[in-house]
Amino acid sequence: MRVQNGRLVALVAAVAVAAIAGGGALAYRQGPETAEAEAAPLSTSPSKGSPTTPKPTATPSKTPTPSSTPSSTGPLKTKIVLNKLPTGRAPQIAYLTGRTIRGGAGGDIKVPGTAGIQEVARLGSSALAVVTKGYGTEMLTIDTDGKVTARTPDITQIVTTDDGLGAAYVGSRLKDTGEETGVTSLYAEQAQGQAGVQKVTMPNIWNPALLGYLNGKVYFDASKTQDGTSTLYEWTPAQSKVIPIDSVPKAMAVSSVGTAGSLTTLADQNSCSSLLTVPAGKRLWRTCDYQIVGFTPDGATAIAGPMYQDGYGNGIAAVLDAKKGTLLHEWSGVFRQWVPEDDQHLLLLADTGEETPASIIRCTVSTGACELATPLAKGPLLIGD
Repeated sequence: MRVQNGRLVALVAAVAVAAIAGGGALAYRQGPETAEAEAAPLSTSPSKGSPTTPKPTATPSKTPTPSSTPSSTGPLKTKIVLNKLPTGRAPQIAYLTGRTIRGGAGGDIKVPGTAGIQEVARLGSSALAVVTKGYGTEMLTIDTDGKVTARTPDITQIVTTDDGLGAAYVGSRLKDTGEETGVTSLYAEQAQGQAGVQKVTMPNIWNPALLGYLNGKVYFDASKTQDGTSTLYEWTPAQSKVIPIDSVPKAMAVSSVGTAGSLTTLADQNSCSSLLTVPAGKRLWRTCDYQIVGFTPDGATAIAGPMYQDGYGNGIAAVLDAKKGTLLHEWSGVFRQWVPEDDQHLLLLADTGEETPASIIRCTVSTGACELATPLAKGPLLIGD
């Protein structure tokens, strides 16, 4: 499961208008005052992540415990200066440069056509790509030869299992004008077509946001009315119903060890997040300095963004100890995506503003050291799943 920061845009839409009117294009509260330094190069080449065996679902009566407690050395905060970073190896998960999907299992695959590309992912050695179509979108399934083998209408998001052998995707039926109808379909499939494509269609499900495909279950956040408060949902592929988990409202991310980041407070230029157990909803800790937007595959590290987001990019990205909520490291710059590459490394899509050269950079959780994973250049660039 890879995590991106698209969900935050929808959740802050209601307060963004007021913020813009007040002149706040991008605001966030600083964490504890600590030493700050420019990002240093990685001390060693990052180790290649290997597929992991899915962990058993957490027992509701017990407090989930991440497999390990991460530690941090050196300054807690660093400023990213892109043109001073050393060059490292390419991303080890799927990513898009131009119209070519690279990384992960299999060779490079070009997305055919000229439509805008919104998301990409790997499913085994094949590729999935969400592209623009009219007022909406569709998902292309592309084989290793670059041939489109399937087109699925209205798909907006994709998540994959950590081993890359399973994918889930979601879409909402649209009117001719591009407006949602409240009819949402959720899909799951395995690589090489094992068990076929499984699907459940749900009426009165609005604003769905996929959060993960973990331990054989698909998690997403959605609301029952167009403007209602959202809640976490769980779906086991092959079952005909989804299960709402009302104890986890406004979910932003779900971990492999049975915890979730919940946006418990959202106000003008401010927010607070809580780490909750799933499905009980017990609060383990709370932060009003950051928003919990993802987790490393082992669940030991929470990925965090600024407490408030508006405008182009985010001013900070951070990692927190998932057991205690303490800051491990914070990077400042301009970041448009944040995705875990493995348990120890975070990939950030970084630039210095609109229409400036961009790069996918790799940063180490324990030291904060960063390097370029793709050359600094202009043109389409995305971190996939």
